[in-house]
Amino acid sequence: MANAKTVVAPPPSEPGKSSRQGHPWLTLLAVSLGVMMVMLDGTVVAIANPVIGAELKASLEDLQWVTSGYLLALAVFLITAGKLGDLFGHKRIFMIGIAGFALTSLAIGLSDSIGMLIAFRVLQGLFGALLQPAALALLRAAFPAEKLNMAIGIWGATIGLSSAAGPIVGGLLVEHVNWQSVFFINVPVGIVAMIVGALVVKESRAESLSKVDWLGVVLLSGAMFCLIWAIIKAPEYGWGDTKTIAFLAGAVVVGAAFVWWQGKAAEPLVPLSLFKNLSVAVGTLLMVLMAFSMFGAMFFLTFYFQGVHDLSPLDAGIRMLPMSAGMIVASPLAGAAISKFGPKIPIAVGMLITATAMFLLSRLGVEDGYTASAIPFVLLAFGLSPVMVGATEIIVGNAPEELSGVAGGMQQSAMQVGGSLGTAVLGAVVAAKVSEVLPGYWSAAKLPQLPPEQMALVEEGANFAQSGAAPGTPEPVVQAIAGAVNSSFLDGMHLAFQFSTGVAVLAALLALVVKAGRKTEGAPIHMG
Repeated sequence: MANAKTVVAPPPSEPGKSSRQGHPWLTLLAVSLGVMMVMLDGTVVAIANPVIGAELKASLEDLQWVTSGYLLALAVFLITAGKLGDLFGHKRIFMIGIAGFALTSLAIGLSDSIGMLIAFRVLQGLFGALLQPAALALLRAAFPAEKLNMAIGIWGATIGLSSAAGPIVGGLLVEHVNWQSVFFINVPVGIVAMIVGALVVKESRAESLSKVDWLGVVLLSGAMFCLIWAIIKAPEYGWGDTKTIAFLAGAVVVGAAFVWWQGKAAEPLVPLSLFKNLSVAVGTLLMVLMAFSMFGAMFFLTFYFQGVHDLSPLDAGIRMLPMSAGMIVASPLAGAAISKFGPKIPIAVGMLITATAMFLLSRLGVEDGYTASAIPFVLLAFGLSPVMVGATEIIVGNAPEELSGVAGGMQQSAMQVGGSLGTAVLGAVVAAKVSEVLPGYWSAAKLPQLPPEQMALVEEGANFAQSGAAPGTPEPVVQAIAGAVNSSFLDGMHLAFQFSTGVAVLAALLALVVKAGRKTEGAPIHMG
């Protein structure tokens, strides 16, 4: 707005600390604790699901909604949450997010029915959405431009550490305490994060914004809901089903209405001028492609370890440690490299390394041991880290500082959409390949032909490397079924990783057009 009041940030009064910035490194600690809480929750829930299902008598669909309900709420609300931070203060929204996430975690652990648990998981997703964009905006406000990439790198290392610890912590808690403890653990982490945040984080918000674009909120939320719902339900409905097509069409129509309204609104939720910056647009697409590759890969590798290799969830988590642990080292190094060379070359090289890792994963077999998966996992850590750090810096760093919350919400939304797309699209690739090759493997194993409805059940299990042999089946037949199912699943997984290899190469080419984020010193911003 032309008459909006702005406050220009003064220069730092001492190294590492200023009246505008607060203390950068303690701010990083506070936001990292908040992100750690969210990431731990995301990885431990998968470990707890089987026990939750048994104790609360939940169906498979119920357990899917324990995860999907959370992800849906998170994805739908992220950009709106970022805007609320820009308007009312990123620290305030961050603190509300932490408090709400911890309290809903407590409520989930106290739930005595699956319906109550799912409802609180949805509410937890809304609070998680408040927390994440605010964290990125606080980092941008706290750090000078030349140190922002390093801060984002350490933030990424926290994500890696939390992801690595999640399956192990979750497995130990479920095995030795109970499933409720995997949610209760968020309460002390949240309390520490709130204390640190209250003491060291300085408030920041845009002075030139004055109201919420509520029609924009409704339209964007509707479009995101239709898109994410379609992606989540497509494996169940089928991609060609009328319901899937209807939700995808709804996403397009409501999304088009949102874009039209953003061009008319006085203070739009997502100003279209953001996307006039090619780096912001490409950075958002890069985040989608990175998440597509990463989450799609992790989804099928869990079935590979637990189905083909018959590992426990805890052992499967340990097998995946090289990637998560590698990110602890790779993310800060990626931040340093991007600070020195700019984002273009590190991101492009990172996606080429990712493509190499995906190709190696497409060669995994039934008999391969720890090293065969550990090497591509380490490559993935060093390939994905510069993309995660660089794309985040490109999106948040190139956006006007008064829209840093919205930019953070865009970055997180891109990750959610990319991850959901990766799981759904690669799931369809695997299912199609399994359907094509399973009959041949079945016949080659000299197994008896089954009625179509029973064969369909075997095929459905093969999509997840589950043989599903009935109790009492003779051991030679069990082994023959497992061999046919595992071979079919591996063919599907290999094709999915080959697809991901192509996606990574495409992302490497896109990276060549991006530019570093703008400097933040002197940007109009109001500090509390």
